[in-house]
Amino acid sequence: MKIPENLRYTKDHEWILIEGKTGTIGITDYAQGELGDVVFIDIDPNLKEIKRGQSFGAIEAVKTVSDLYAPCNGKVLEINSALANSPEIVNSDPYGGGWMVKIEIKDLDELEDLLNSKAYSQMLGK
Repeated sequence: MKIPENLRYTKDHEWILIEGKTGTIGITDYAQGELGDVVFIDIDPNLKEIKRGQSFGAIEAVKTVSDLYAPCNGKVLEINSALANSPEIVNSDPYGGGWMVKIEIKDLDELEDLLNSKAYSQMLGK
């Protein structure tokens, strides 16, 4: 299981890559493994903003459906359109092609309480 050091993590198993004021958000390798085969990603194509701690969509797998939670507030810049036809990318490449949304981060200070890779690994007991 991969836990890249350049990302920040939520306790709900989302990750965010921070590049200046832009954040790319997805779910972790651990999360996709727990979900099993991903069959559908439901993110409103008209989504304009996400709010910290609130659901911005859902991910459906063979076993279950799970909400996607925002790690911070932000303006949606892009939704990964590739996931509409190939949701299984989340299973094969959760930190690359399987990203969910790109946002303009409203307040970088909100990211301070997210977990670094070591803390996330410890949370998982790894």
